[in-house]
Amino acid sequence: MSFFVDNIKLLRSKKKISQAELAAQLIITRSAYAAYESGRVQPGADILIKMSKYFNISIDLLLTVDIGKYPLEEMINLPNNRIVLPVVVDPKGNNYIEIVAQKASMGYLKGFSDPEYIEGLSRMSLPFLRHGKYRAFMADGDSMPPFVDKTHVIGEYVEKLEDLKKGNKYIFVTSDGITFKTLVENKGNAITVSADNSFYESYDIALENVLEIWEYTSGILPKDYNLGYSNEINLHQIIQELRKDIKKLNSKL
Repeated sequence: MSFFVDNIKLLRSKKKISQAELAAQLIITRSAYAAYESGRVQPGADILIKMSKYFNISIDLLLTVDIGKYPLEEMINLPNNRIVLPVVVDPKGNNYIEIVAQKASMGYLKGFSDPEYIEGLSRMSLPFLRHGKYRAFMADGDSMPPFVDKTHVIGEYVEKLEDLKKGNKYIFVTSDGITFKTLVENKGNAITVSADNSFYESYDIALENVLEIWEYTSGILPKDYNLGYSNEINLHQIIQELRKDIKKLNSKL
């Protein structure tokens, strides 16, 4: 909790309330709260939850990030105690788009909610993507068909499940990895998705396994991409997917 003490002091000062007033909101004594600000006592989970709700700041942000470095008013608060850093713009006002490179894709599953991790990613800007929060994910091999290896697949962050639209294409960041699929149906506790290739049947992803969803907006193909190999690429994708399915079946036997 190296940042916690400074964070709650900062948040309380921005609210312009006394220790006693904040203690009353948390339903504890002033002396108990003062012990948190002095660092003599660490709060339990119940108090952390109350503080998180009161300040509208995620618990992981309270504990692990120096929030004094960022403009709180511009932070994007996400469900399930997750945050996205403020949208950073270049001198011309264009959005910076973080790039999740091939080697960083697995690390992203652990660092997606860590502002310092996100801040360390490479960035680019595209003048036609000015409004919204965008992120680029680089396809690794056949990880995001139909996109070929090293394609930058760019998506706009989806804040609410209600914003998902049937038939639209999305980048789903799940506990199992990052995948590119078309939304078939939102079932409430799961979403049904399908691959672009009709060879494969639709399948469900449990919402509890979904970390983030980005709606597809654009793709940047690699320099050596050859349009003439589209059929060969599709066949290669089918073979690779079949191999994966066989491995899964063998592991269950």
